Amino acid sequence: MSGVTTTRGDGAAVLDVDGVGKSYQTGTLNVDALRGIDLTIGQGEYVAIMGPSGSGKSTLMHILGCLDTPTAGTYRLVGVDVGDLSEVELAEVRNSLIGFVFQQFNLLAHLTALRNVELPLAYAGTSRDERRRRALDALAGVGLADRVDHRPRELSGGQQQRVAIARALVTDPALILADEPTGNLDSRSTGDVLALFDELHRGGRTIVLITHEEDVAARAERVIRIHDGELRTGVPLAVGR
Repeated sequence: MSGVTTTRGDGAAVLDVDGVGKSYQTGTLNVDALRGIDLTIGQGEYVAIMGPSGSGKSTLMHILGCLDTPTAGTYRLVGVDVGDLSEVELAEVRNSLIGFVFQQFNLLAHLTALRNVELPLAYAGTSRDERRRRALDALAGVGLADRVDHRPRELSGGQQQRVAIARALVTDPALILADEPTGNLDSRSTGDVLALFDELHRGGRTIVLITHEEDVAARAERVIRIHDGELRTGVPLAVGR
């Protein structure tokens, strides 16, 4: 990225959250959505964050994804204090350092799978030949080499989510941030997507998965629970792995 200097090394912390708080003003009422969050996630970790509605997990996801900024504390992503970045630099971080996977897939209906996966590279100014090569590699990596010219309506829900995962991977991000990635999938497609996350984890990817489902969280190596804006660290789980 042109405006952001990053440090990435084996075993280094990808996420370092120190005393992060987030407050909102609603009329005369001050609401503390997050309170003194401390969280470190190392390179190659697979972490699930769980919490009920209103617990603060969505607010935390928005901060981890640089979609929002804390009102207290600091958040460092691969050594970069995101609080020091301009809006332009934050946009660069979101496009290059974070691969997002959402419940709704967020694919553009009029574009093929290949073109959808190419989008982050197009925004980054990557040459046409290079972005095509990298997008084809990413789609092959998620098992969709034979679906590159299909549009979202021609794909199953599970296939659409794999396209979204390929799009998240195509920039070789420091972090995969997945928000309820199986929420719109049937049980078979859920299993396929979770198996893909397992494979990415074995390959050294850093994954943070936001979910309310115990069986989905159980695939991670570490589960962290959030309640009333505060973290409650869980123990490593082996279920389903």
